[in-house]
Amino acid sequence: MILKPHIEDLQLISFYLGKVTIGLALAMAIPLVFAVILGEFSPAYDFLISTELALLIGVLLTFNKSTLTTLSWMHGMIVVSLSWLLATLIGAIPLYLSGHWLSYLDACFDAMSGFATTGLTLVTDVDHLSYAHNLWRHLMMFIGGQGIVIIAVSLFVSGLSGAFTMYVGEGREEKIFPNVAHTGRFIWLVSLVFLCLGTFALTVCGICEGMEPFRAFFHGLCIFMAAFDTGGFSPQSQNILYYHSVAFELITVVIMIIGAMNFKLHYHLWTANVSEITKDIETRTFFFSVLITFFIVAMGLVNQGVFTKPALLFRKGFYQLISGHTGTGYQTVYAKEFVKQWGDLASIGVLAAMTLGGAICSTTGAIKMARLGIIWKALVQDIKRIIFPERAIIVQKFHHVKEIFLEDKLVRSALMITMAYFLLYCLGALIGMFYGYGFLESLFESVSAAANVGLSCGITSPNMPVGLKLTYIIQMWAGRLEFMSVFTLVGFVYAAIRGK
Repeated sequence: MILKPHIEDLQLISFYLGKVTIGLALAMAIPLVFAVILGEFSPAYDFLISTELALLIGVLLTFNKSTLTTLSWMHGMIVVSLSWLLATLIGAIPLYLSGHWLSYLDACFDAMSGFATTGLTLVTDVDHLSYAHNLWRHLMMFIGGQGIVIIAVSLFVSGLSGAFTMYVGEGREEKIFPNVAHTGRFIWLVSLVFLCLGTFALTVCGICEGMEPFRAFFHGLCIFMAAFDTGGFSPQSQNILYYHSVAFELITVVIMIIGAMNFKLHYHLWTANVSEITKDIETRTFFFSVLITFFIVAMGLVNQGVFTKPALLFRKGFYQLISGHTGTGYQTVYAKEFVKQWGDLASIGVLAAMTLGGAICSTTGAIKMARLGIIWKALVQDIKRIIFPERAIIVQKFHHVKEIFLEDKLVRSALMITMAYFLLYCLGALIGMFYGYGFLESLFESVSAAANVGLSCGITSPNMPVGLKLTYIIQMWAGRLEFMSVFTLVGFVYAAIRGK
């Protein structure tokens, strides 16, 4: 028998949804102050309205606190899945009020794309978007990359029993410290330190390229937030191609790779344990995956006669490859070039990289390197069992911060998540084909949305069908949360309807 949720369950979920909403309102105050300082008074009103509305919703949601004091796994997962939907609806308000999105749905698409660090966008005339709205687009990525709920865990619910549930619900599997709040604060510390360093480097690069100092700083800040959080938004419609700078591209490649690294690995690097880079299964798997996929891309481009010179092959081929593999979505080519110039083989190489992603407990999406490494180790173990005598004891280990014995539950978990991603990729591709797009184009765009990448072959536009917009929103949401909290929400709704 399925049990119907009690009113106390709804009150507890509502209370922590309110905490997250209040945290989001505080974040929206940043572009509000920024707009006032720059004299952008119309955008300031947009953010004032949005901030007040977010605070009102937050206060109403926290008004009736449940008598329950501990978050169960079910509560935590539902808080996470609903927080991302609510953040999308609220975060879209100032975007829609700007007049640069054709509909509120388009603004919600970009808000989900921002929070999920995807980078697909439906904005019109982004080149003339206000500084405040552009800052909010990139700030959403900076918040979403670290985790929307981590804000609440770090600031409001540090002593909560069950906070780890919400941490796991946002697609993270590893704690850096025993206390989740301390883990969240360390993630923010790393992010803010790199924010200062990366913004400085990009600002200097922009000034050297002839940009006015404030504009160079603003672009550097926005580009860093999107690159480190493996997003893909840019203040200009031409994306990274706008800057026409080798130095700019090299710096963003470094930032993208840093953003795709496990925060637990960041901790060991900060404590001078540099050897972890070469020993960890994720960095090793990432290295070999990049080599293999770039070989495919290079072969495809050379066969097509595109970017045959080494310098161009790096600036165009390797840049798109590493952008896709880290889940960032920055482009130094036009979207239609994937279809019209690159050919199938090179496009498939980038597509394969997008399906895999970066490290777990990072800002990137997709299957992740640890799972790919575990599946490979399990395959090797099974081959050994076939080759070696039956009495031989086969023990397989891998290094991920520490030596870990390969167990069936690890393999099963990795395979289940991998299969879920492939199913999500295929469903999105089928819906794209239903709307009349080609197979490779549909699969490319579907993977880009579900893996939270942001590279586009040209399908994503304000004029694409509403059904496809909704499909990509759901894919970005489910892919970023890695399914568990989404499945829990579906089960909760079913229990509320059919339970007794």
